[in-house]
Amino acid sequence: MIILGLTGSIGMGKSTTAKLFAEAGVPVYDADAAVHRLYEGEAAAAIEAAFPGTTVQGKVDRARLSSRVVHDPAAMKRLEGIVHPMLGASRQRFLDEAERSGARLAVVDVPLLYETGGEKRVDAVVVVTTSPEIQRERILGRENMSNEKLDAILARQLPDSEKRARADFIVDTSHGLDPVRARIRDILDQAVRMPQRRS
Repeated sequence: MIILGLTGSIGMGKSTTAKLFAEAGVPVYDADAAVHRLYEGEAAAAIEAAFPGTTVQGKVDRARLSSRVVHDPAAMKRLEGIVHPMLGASRQRFLDEAERSGARLAVVDVPLLYETGGEKRVDAVVVVTTSPEIQRERILGRENMSNEKLDAILARQLPDSEKRARADFIVDTSHGLDPVRARIRDILDQAVRMPQRRS
């Protein structure tokens, strides 16, 4: 089974692209959704122990946690030390299940794929991109988003130009869904013929 890593900076259209891969019949692992599940269960007690006052009724309060870690690289590292091993285990369960079901290809949707060395765990990387203007417009249209918060998020992400330079495939979401669907068909045609590359 070939594993495609799907990534892209915030506001590039990665979630939409992931949905379109799923629509094309590809099993998609959503790392953000997996983190949500961990925050509501398995990871909550460990996060509360490391960052007291960040859970409510046994679930992580994302806003409280974010305010504690977003401007503190050491705290972010500590949080990643708790969450990443659990995330790795859940991703492996997903991939084992996809392979057992006979899937020829699976997608792992990981926002910080390059930043966490995740490209070594996949056979090819798909980077989702758009223009800087569209990106900012999409993000600043979100609830509870400010220029300052956006800049803090972007500071943790590799620049889009670098992601594109390292990508095996690029999906541009600037021109609506139909070109994205067509691009996904191209990628799937090519990817199933690729050799496995992950280490």
